Amino acid sequence: MNLFADIRALVLDCLDQLVAEGTLPDGLATAAVSVEPPRDASHGDMATNAAMVLAKPAKMNPRVIAEALAAKLLNDPKVTVAEVAGPGFLNMRLDPQVWHGVVKAALTDPTYGQSTLGQGQKMMVEYVSANPTGPLHVGHTRGAVFGDALARLLDYAGFDVTKEYYINDGGAQVDVLARSVYLRYLQEHGQEVEFPEGTYPGEYLVDVGKALKAKVGDAFVDKGEQFWLEEIREFATEAMMDLIRADLAQLGVVMDNFYSEKSLYGTGLIEKAIAELDAKGLIYRGTLEPPKGKMPEDWEPREQTLFRSTAHGDDVDRPVQKSDGSWTYFAPDIAYHYDKVQRGFDQLIDVFGADHGGYVKRMKAAVSALSDGRVPLDVKLTQLVKLYKNGEPFKMSKRAGTFVTLRDVVDQVGANVTRFHMLTRKNDAPLDFDFDKVLEQSKDNPVFYVNYAYARVNSAVAKAAAFTDVSDATLADVDLSGLTHDAELKLIKKLAEWPRLVEIAARGHEPHRIAFYLYDLASDFHALYHQGSVDEALRFVQEGDSDTTQAKIALIRAVAIVILHGLSILGVTPAEEMR
Repeated sequence: MNLFADIRALVLDCLDQLVAEGTLPDGLATAAVSVEPPRDASHGDMATNAAMVLAKPAKMNPRVIAEALAAKLLNDPKVTVAEVAGPGFLNMRLDPQVWHGVVKAALTDPTYGQSTLGQGQKMMVEYVSANPTGPLHVGHTRGAVFGDALARLLDYAGFDVTKEYYINDGGAQVDVLARSVYLRYLQEHGQEVEFPEGTYPGEYLVDVGKALKAKVGDAFVDKGEQFWLEEIREFATEAMMDLIRADLAQLGVVMDNFYSEKSLYGTGLIEKAIAELDAKGLIYRGTLEPPKGKMPEDWEPREQTLFRSTAHGDDVDRPVQKSDGSWTYFAPDIAYHYDKVQRGFDQLIDVFGADHGGYVKRMKAAVSALSDGRVPLDVKLTQLVKLYKNGEPFKMSKRAGTFVTLRDVVDQVGANVTRFHMLTRKNDAPLDFDFDKVLEQSKDNPVFYVNYAYARVNSAVAKAAAFTDVSDATLADVDLSGLTHDAELKLIKKLAEWPRLVEIAARGHEPHRIAFYLYDLASDFHALYHQGSVDEALRFVQEGDSDTTQAKIALIRAVAIVILHGLSILGVTPAEEMR
């Protein structure tokens, strides 16, 4: 059940009736007609812009359309009031039984809120994709939470989602990792070593050095790197990926696929992707103008092989092959996304850190060119996380050497708190993460506030169960006509927004909207709870009155069910009770 979609369907049906009667001309496009909550709740339950968007193509005064539409809507028993406002907006009030149907739907339909928006389209969400050179840091944590919640949201909205991690194991940074592990290996053989600038001094490599010694003994001691570099690269990369997988598991993130950048080299995949662009007339030899500002790594003052990315919306054309014949960093990324297109995905989403903002247009251009514009790519950037503890910036992890790790954060506050709080801001807005505040038991802490609402429902249900049947099946059949107080109806109306909110969040690729909605739902629930301390008639448990109690418990059980759905999208396990 999606009440807003149902009322929109009613509006469209009434418009069709007006067309059939000759009041409106035929052939009007209605895609822009919407039904949504009015900005001011005192104006009604729902509002439609139908008259406003149809006035110009119909060549009619919008108020004339709105008045004719209002008359038709009032013929339906679901609509009790239809009033024209301003230049032609139409506000509606619905029969209370319509709202009571929302409670029953939440109690009986396990898919309440789920959507068919995606229609089974294949969607690839690539996220985290950190270099395999160490444990995940707090910035990766935000990307991991955002990407995972987005994938869950899209799945909930009817998409066929694949979650993928791109292993950046083809670049020079993996050679640096191998050399750093070699130094730890030498330490295990009793040698004094120094870590040159640019190597990885973090203690997380101590165990890797021990494991390497256990595997090869002293075979690599005092040998030139031509004897060990390739083998240690493979060994260290796999060790780091094991560490990264374990870190992600701590956060509740499980990938469907891990895709190796290295698999693109020496296999013809890069060459095939560039040839595809060449066949479209998008590859040429040329010399780029010196860029203004910071000099990018792939710029050369000589002729290179270039991708005509400006033909697909980029600001400048991009190098794919250097003058010496080696590939730029961009070339394997093109090949990787070409492979995504070849795997038949209908839509692609990449989740990057904020420092990759300069990559957005070129990646969009590449995917547009490779798919002939058929496959959209949305690149979501996650902004920085600032950590605080005891009111001071929290900056250092001894284990990592230079940064705070994902595991540091989860160990401090737990996966549930980490995940929820990482979604309390839009992905492209900076986020403050205060270790003290995220554990506060107050309204100012969204994690606590939502969990407290769920726990309060459970407590009330348990109390009512002492004298009446509070199973969902029974509650779905009780008489809800007594739920008439404004605070009760406000809570039901918030429940009715859930399916609409899911579709809005899924369309915009904005899982933070789920966290915001849950906080608002919890606020409306807590407001009703507190009113019960003043007005006994609003208390959820009415001692000795089974019928009234069942109706009120039905309402708050519906709240708990929607909270469960929302927390599941966020990847958060609810607290069944709180002390």
